Amino acid sequence: MSWFSQTLTSSIGKKLLMALTGLFLISFLVVHATINAMIFYNDGGETFSHWGHFMGTNPIIRTLEIGLVIGFIIHIADGLLLWKNNRDARPVKYAVNNAAANSTWYSRSMGLLGTLLLIFLVVHTSQFWIPNRSNQFATGEELNLYQMMLETFQNPVIVLVYVLGCISLFWHLLHGFKSAFQSLGLNHVKYNGLISFVGTAFSIIVPILFALMPISIYLGWVK
Repeated sequence: MSWFSQTLTSSIGKKLLMALTGLFLISFLVVHATINAMIFYNDGGETFSHWGHFMGTNPIIRTLEIGLVIGFIIHIADGLLLWKNNRDARPVKYAVNNAAANSTWYSRSMGLLGTLLLIFLVVHTSQFWIPNRSNQFATGEELNLYQMMLETFQNPVIVLVYVLGCISLFWHLLHGFKSAFQSLGLNHVKYNGLISFVGTAFSIIVPILFALMPISIYLGWVK
């Protein structure tokens, strides 16, 4: 087995891979949240559709999309492996375990939060991304995603699912953002405060932007 393979299969290697794919997916969240925020122009979806069309037809973006799917798969698989390894390392719980004194509940619940996000991701892609890409492959035409959003988010159950998904994303990011920098060895007493501030702000702003989209459509703020 090569040094590279040994590194990736070690505990440290898995954490490094988790950090790298996590930061890559965070960059995707920035782009996705920015495009989604275009609905708040409330111009009948003109601005949103313009940028959505660019993202859906630009060959560079479409190529990066493949990397994005691979990144998601690696991040999920690596997360499950780390969760299993941590669980196997302590098959018998300590008689006295004051976990709350040493870590936050959401850092100990990354497996659960990640699973909830995976379920949300399946729901989201099955409603928008997969139908749109399938139609592109079949006809060469894009679906009207804005109109699909207006129709989909009239259902209060779906809106609730999206809001719960965004809450899970908030907790996942709150730990994952700072943890990624630590795993990469980029934490330093000089910059830890800034990393913590940026990570917390990002963890709040991005999920709120995502949650406001279905809420605003359901309440009729965006038409």
